[in-house]
Amino acid sequence: MQQVVHYPQIEIAGEGAVIIYLDKVANNTTIKKISQLKHSIARVLADSVVELVPSYASLLVIFDPIKTDYYAVKKVLSALLEEDTSEIESTHKTIELPVYYSLESGPDLQSLANRSGLSVEDVIEIHQKTIYHVYAIGFAPGFAFLGEVDERIACPRLASPRAKVAKGSVGIADRQTAIYPNVSPGGWNLIGLCPQTLFDPDVAPYLTYQVGDSVKFDAITRHEFLALGGQL
Repeated sequence: MQQVVHYPQIEIAGEGAVIIYLDKVANNTTIKKISQLKHSIARVLADSVVELVPSYASLLVIFDPIKTDYYAVKKVLSALLEEDTSEIESTHKTIELPVYYSLESGPDLQSLANRSGLSVEDVIEIHQKTIYHVYAIGFAPGFAFLGEVDERIACPRLASPRAKVAKGSVGIADRQTAIYPNVSPGGWNLIGLCPQTLFDPDVAPYLTYQVGDSVKFDAITRHEFLALGGQL
């Protein structure tokens, strides 16, 4: 008989760290709860918390073992999970990002359209009309996993990843979309280019977005892309 798992769960994640699982999978409701919980933990455990790392359906709490211990932290977290956080004001924002969608800037745009049984114009329209949420940041500095992509244009990762993906490339993998903040390897289906710098370690804030923020893509022309500093 399969064991039923109940959420939320609090588990040890190493010396000086615990992880809270809010759900089995990520969704917009879970991301909102994680954001609210992160706010509460930062307020209540301000002097003891070293870092809070949200990701998909979980929140990693790294604490200073000199100032507190697992049992004390778990007690506080358990109490916070019982609180009604619906009234906590969200600090998250909606970011609009320009994208030059084309066969020139999106080498997989045509094949994705063919796979989906849609026109290129339909794929672009569907992709840009959805408001996405930042589920997690990882893989590379500033790389945000955004969900959820409309199932009509969802597409699995490439069988053979590219050794080099251009900075600003907008891609789709399954029900997620993302922008490559810098040149890197990658196996997502590329459908366009964003001219905006999303991660800069020399300028604070380093990231354009954080987990819980919303992202909306706006189609721009080739001329607008180049005028904004984009490179082909």
